[in-house]
Amino acid sequence: MAPASAAPRILMRRLREIMARPGEPQARLDAIVTQIALIMVAEVCSLYLRRTDGSLELFATEGLNAEAVHNTHLARGEGLVGLIAEKAELVNIHEAQDHPAFSYRPETGEEVYHSFLGMPILRGGRTLGVITVQNKARKVYAVEEVEALETTAMLVAELITSGELDDGVGAIADRTQSRRFSGTCVSDGIALGHAVLHEPRVMISDFLSEEPEAEKQRLAIALEELRTSIDGMLAKAEMQRAGEHREVLEAYSMFAHDRGWVNRLHQAIDSGLTAEAAVERVQNDMRARMLPKQDRFWAERMNDLESLGNRLMRLLLGSEQTSAQSSLPEDTILFARTMGAAELLDYDPAKLRGLVIEDSGATSHVAIVARALGIVAIGEVKGAVNRVDPGDEVILDAVSGEVLLRPTQDVIDAYTDKVRFQAAKQKRFAALRTREAVSADGQRIDLKINAGLLVDLPHMAQSGADGIGLYRTELQFMISAKFPRMEEQRDVYKTVMDAAAARPVVFRTLDVGGDKILPYMRMVGEQNPALGWRAMRMTLDRPGLFRTQIRALLRAAEGQVLRVMLPMVTEVSEVDKAQKLIDKEYEFLIKYGHTPPTRIEVGVMVEVPALLWQLDQLLDRVDFISIGSNDLMQFIFAADRTNAQVEARYDTLDNVFLTVVDSIIKAARRHDVPVTLCGEMAGKPLEAMALLALGMRSISMSPASIGPVKTMILSLDIEKANGFITDLMGREHGSLRPALETYAKENGVIIDAFATTSID
Repeated sequence: MAPASAAPRILMRRLREIMARPGEPQARLDAIVTQIALIMVAEVCSLYLRRTDGSLELFATEGLNAEAVHNTHLARGEGLVGLIAEKAELVNIHEAQDHPAFSYRPETGEEVYHSFLGMPILRGGRTLGVITVQNKARKVYAVEEVEALETTAMLVAELITSGELDDGVGAIADRTQSRRFSGTCVSDGIALGHAVLHEPRVMISDFLSEEPEAEKQRLAIALEELRTSIDGMLAKAEMQRAGEHREVLEAYSMFAHDRGWVNRLHQAIDSGLTAEAAVERVQNDMRARMLPKQDRFWAERMNDLESLGNRLMRLLLGSEQTSAQSSLPEDTILFARTMGAAELLDYDPAKLRGLVIEDSGATSHVAIVARALGIVAIGEVKGAVNRVDPGDEVILDAVSGEVLLRPTQDVIDAYTDKVRFQAAKQKRFAALRTREAVSADGQRIDLKINAGLLVDLPHMAQSGADGIGLYRTELQFMISAKFPRMEEQRDVYKTVMDAAAARPVVFRTLDVGGDKILPYMRMVGEQNPALGWRAMRMTLDRPGLFRTQIRALLRAAEGQVLRVMLPMVTEVSEVDKAQKLIDKEYEFLIKYGHTPPTRIEVGVMVEVPALLWQLDQLLDRVDFISIGSNDLMQFIFAADRTNAQVEARYDTLDNVFLTVVDSIIKAARRHDVPVTLCGEMAGKPLEAMALLALGMRSISMSPASIGPVKTMILSLDIEKANGFITDLMGREHGSLRPALETYAKENGVIIDAFATTSID
């Protein structure tokens, strides 16, 4: 054998010759394992590839029994080879049979071998297989031998993913077989389309080079470009404020200047790789070391390194494109590991049918924007990005929370029928757009929409809504790179009021904190952020924020009625403090000659249980109230709505919660104060039926819910339902859902949004 330090380069040269030869893939695999065994003076070299069920099949060997090829299969996690595949980590030991994971297979004849080196075959974070070398002598393989096998694994990964192993040898069908992933429903609906990666994978075509100095020079130029671009972003004015966005860039800068990272890249180039292949090898190594760490911190660091490495590879390959925004198909299903709300808005919403995001749930910023855009979305879909290729057919079922990747034709046909059926129902709902929401017994109901972005505004006309019952002003703050100035806020609020024309708009003042963190505001870490420094608590502590927003709202509402709602109020004294600040801004408006609103109505969102014992005092002070059922529900039952283990444990139709809602409605009636409900339960026909039966006459929901809820109202006799639910609440405990569903069915109330019953 050549000196150990020369082995990797000799092996790379031989492998390059093998890869360039014409011939069958199996013959090339056989030649590869033979060359590895020869150059590394190994008595055995074996190649295992992963099947679609997670098992591993012996595909080629030098040294083991030839009859074992394609006849030896290891179950997921079985043996040392299975351990390597599952953990994506190499194993280098002097006595394989002493390892607790060792699995004896008599058909291979490997019992006479002792030392063992196994390397995962990785591509884009996926383990495609395992390559091993073995010797009778007991030894631990040298660093140079480990590096040679690691580089070989990269070349085999390229051979696998190129599709050359598809026929004849029955290679991995991982990229062609159907897969099913489960996640959290972020934005309801069903979508069919083709996959697009938010950060497309960089595809390397040239792995090997015999000119290491030239490759190092290419790397140095690309690294300098990378560092300059990051430093330039950090120098921008909007990046001068401390915040999460700046911290991410600072992490990039730290990694880009890290000497250890650069040294590892140089070592990979010295082993015979091109600069871009060296980056991928170092990424694979870092990924293998970090993935076992089940920690959010390390997951974020891995994402940082992935992003940085991809940027560097693009520079090496002469591609500046970092996303697929410029070339979307008409039926795009977007896949992302993580994404900010502003990034989603950069895409053409007309081409986006769906969104799959690994690291975001239903309460994230991007989820809120997805719902506002009407994009079907599923979050917390672990591993999906590594399993999808651009152009793959995808079905998103954001009703059951499933992502179907490369579905079979019969599944596509079944879902196509569902989508057509939904479209027909939506067309029917659209026909109801101009029809008033009047119940079967003649009672008029106000149906309003929840909004928060300018893209929401056309939904008022499209849905036939009576106005905006909740405008979430914080969304403008959440998608901005810096705190919006008063003039910017005023322009947005004026646009909203102009779009609403004579229809009412209720602006909820800034509701941040908890799960809504502004990227440019440093927040104090809290163990229970939903119960912490948020909403009115924050804005009363920082009155400048509140007064700036009120000034913008007053200026936007010149000559019109302004409706302002205060969130997360806990004591009536907080309403008094907020009213004083509003009065000061009104005086400021008059003092400087601006036209005031014709009327200012101040309301409160009832979502903190403490207010239930202050309703009489509260209702003497406000012009209207709105029940925030999402937070009120989680506080009543002490069940975190962001925690999957408890969020569905308690029902909105539980007698306890309906009793609370009933008491609020009755108190509002006593004081002749309008009351509405703007939580998620308002948009569900069965829940809305219960609310109307309790006396609610105004509810606010997502635009897509207007049609189904209006359909329910047209079929409902409210007075009859009131008698039923009053009696039911007096004699039943726990969830009233089954009884209410039975009542709806027996009385012809349409609570299924896609029922075939029609409304005349």
